[in-house]
Amino acid sequence: MSREAQQTGADGGEAREPRAGREIVAGVDGSPESLAAADWAAREAEHRGVPLRLAHAWRWEPLDLPLVQDEEAQRHAAEEVVRAAETEIAGRHPKLEITAEVLTDTPVAALLDTIGEAEMLVIGSRGHGAVAGFLLGSYGQQVIAAATRPVVAVRARDDRAAEPPTGEILVGQQGSPEDSEAVLRFAFETAAARGAAIRAVRAWSLPPLFAYSPASLRLADDAGGLVPFEEKALRDALAPWRERYPYVPVTEHVELGSAGQVLLTTSGNAQLLVVGRRARRGALGQRIGSVAHAALHLAPCPVAVVPQG
Repeated sequence: MSREAQQTGADGGEAREPRAGREIVAGVDGSPESLAAADWAAREAEHRGVPLRLAHAWRWEPLDLPLVQDEEAQRHAAEEVVRAAETEIAGRHPKLEITAEVLTDTPVAALLDTIGEAEMLVIGSRGHGAVAGFLLGSYGQQVIAAATRPVVAVRARDDRAAEPPTGEILVGQQGSPEDSEAVLRFAFETAAARGAAIRAVRAWSLPPLFAYSPASLRLADDAGGLVPFEEKALRDALAPWRERYPYVPVTEHVELGSAGQVLLTTSGNAQLLVVGRRARRGALGQRIGSVAHAALHLAPCPVAVVPQG
């Protein structure tokens, strides 16, 4: 692309017509993690046949350092970040429609603003493991907790250009069919676009005795026991999506254990893990929930967090 074409996209001017719900947004900051996220987003955009939008957040902040950059120097550096990302991704995906822009706001506010009508936001995630995984970063966790659209977290890899040739779309199903509607919709849409199979996981645990009620015991008895009850709940939740996407292979997996642990132990062959997030607010602000938290920090594959209800 020419510098003029790049600058038109980076300026976010009239040349870019918003296409509500028909683009994928990737946040870039020049890090290897964000470039891996942008490359993943580009492949997903190609699968879905939609444009890719690269966004870099920047706001003039006077820095109290020995070498202080002026506002114009900081702006130029921000534009260079998004131009470099656009050049690299366009080189890997020459047929993909790509726009890029610098957003003059804080990272959290800017990224949340970009995805109001987008199909998803893709961001980079640093680290892997119980401790290093917390390097997902406060910005990423804030965005995931507040986003109204799915957010995919991607770690940096040496083979960013390689698309996994096999692998399931692993999705966690909890609650009623209505509770998991958004999560299953995203999982089936992704599987259909990629030509992939789905493994739907429902984890369950034995509640304490006082949690049993006559109604719940009667439902379990009607189903033939607790395990058949959970299996039926998963079948019922999947039924409308199997009907809508009859060509997507589906494997049902019901297992006793915590949802986070069961999903992690079954994620070895996954190309994407999809989990839900309910709006929760704690003393320190919005929270992403324990299942999403475990998946984001420990799963070996990209993780999509889908807001529910």
